[in-house]
Amino acid sequence: MICDTPETFVAAIPDRGALAGLDLGTVTIGVAVSDVLRSVATPLETIKRKKFGVDAAKLLELTTHRLVTGLVLGLPRNMDGSEGPRCQATRAFARNLEKLTPLPITFWDERLSTVAAERALLEADTSRKRRAEVIDHVAAGYILQGMLDRMAHLKATS
Repeated sequence: MICDTPETFVAAIPDRGALAGLDLGTVTIGVAVSDVLRSVATPLETIKRKKFGVDAAKLLELTTHRLVTGLVLGLPRNMDGSEGPRCQATRAFARNLEKLTPLPITFWDERLSTVAAERALLEADTSRKRRAEVIDHVAAGYILQGMLDRMAHLKATS
């Protein structure tokens, strides 16, 4: 089930349980997970992409192992807010993944998430080699944390 808004996503998931955030790239998929109370996103791993079936199987294995209750995919909008080819590819990935899992899926605007992740890694004095290894799942953490913060705001105002 694909949810177009944070509100519909919140309505579709149980009150507690981990969420997974995904930063879909053309070469890798960054993965982050939250705690069951959904307060903190933790970067987990970077999956080297092969083909959709292999990538989906790895993701679904991870979601089962981590008891994930919903998926948040980074939506790579252009800086003016429009959607280009990368957004279309992300939406297609979500539609294909929806056929394989009952987990609710939603999108989060990921503009500048990789920039923020890079800045945090530079501030932590991470070597260039290590930054290249972890940047995607750190960016997934920023994507997921954005959704977690939005969900906390929705809960506080309802």
